[in-house]
Amino acid sequence: MEIRAKQGSTLKYYSQFYNLPHILLQHSNPGQMAAIFKSHDRVRIPGYLDSKDGSDTAKIRIEEPLINPKIRYDFSALQKDIEVLTEAYPFMEKRIIGKSVLNKPIIELRIGRGPKKIHWNGSFHGNEWITTCAIMKFLNEYLAALTTGRNINKVDPLQIYESTTLSIVPMVNPDGVDLVLNGPPPEQFEKLYELNGQSGDFTGWKANIRGVDLNKQYPAKWQEQKQKGVSAPSPRDFGGTEPLCEPESSSMARLAEDSQFDLLLAFHTQGKEFYWGYEGMEPPESKIIAEAFAKASPYQSVKDIDSFAGYKDWFIKKFRKPGFTIELGKGINPLPLSQFDEIYREVFGIFLTSLIVL
Repeated sequence: MEIRAKQGSTLKYYSQFYNLPHILLQHSNPGQMAAIFKSHDRVRIPGYLDSKDGSDTAKIRIEEPLINPKIRYDFSALQKDIEVLTEAYPFMEKRIIGKSVLNKPIIELRIGRGPKKIHWNGSFHGNEWITTCAIMKFLNEYLAALTTGRNINKVDPLQIYESTTLSIVPMVNPDGVDLVLNGPPPEQFEKLYELNGQSGDFTGWKANIRGVDLNKQYPAKWQEQKQKGVSAPSPRDFGGTEPLCEPESSSMARLAEDSQFDLLLAFHTQGKEFYWGYEGMEPPESKIIAEAFAKASPYQSVKDIDSFAGYKDWFIKKFRKPGFTIELGKGINPLPLSQFDEIYREVFGIFLTSLIVL
């Protein structure tokens, strides 16, 4: 919420009054870290709701989750939930790292200012949109824990916040997700109908709106993967005409290059397993992290698979840092929402462990 400041008050005063970590107030009010406020100034208080009576000092702490991502989670739903969370927790940063083919923003969220840089992403594939649901649910729990002071499975969330910068791109492929959930835009129907084998059922579509598989777009044995895949735009498995030719994949590459992440997790479906090797280029700590994930989740650890040109592969090759592809759930994509509770329960430990393992 946002309140009218008291004359002569400081962020330290509001930290004590609202029982909030001072660092969260600092990051919610950039540029005012050492300020003495005047009566006309406004102060953003994270983790609280605006009072119904208009009082500037009423305490209505947010205790329950603000969003419910256990729905058919298209790009519009994601945008609404991000708006809700950034309003309630203004210490979380939002920025646009690129645009999709259909000009939808590719959104990155950042939480924390610590030296360890961790990245998560979801929905590289349109029919794997349930990965975004799981990411957003954990994000809401993490944000709420920071402002209420509750631990997350005996882990102090403030220690994570102060030691880690978490970067999240919850929906890499918004056009593909919307195609799967809502069908094609009228102006795109004829073209997509042909690419889809003259079928109006787009629920199995993995690619972006141009029929390029975004997770086969990276310069890590791209040519070899292309020879195994399909040779033209398709609902799945076409790696494009050249590496990083799609705006979504090039935006994600640029993000990693600019950010220099220490650990990367790409969430996909399905298989209840995770992959962490690439041509022996993964660093020694990848094995240690894989063992930690295997202890935290029932998912099977798999070092190598016969698949290349993925975001995780390229990340390991380029930066020699730990990268993981996490395959949530089991079945036929898109996995049904009836699996969501089980998926979230089983991946929760991987989410949390990735924030504390380094």
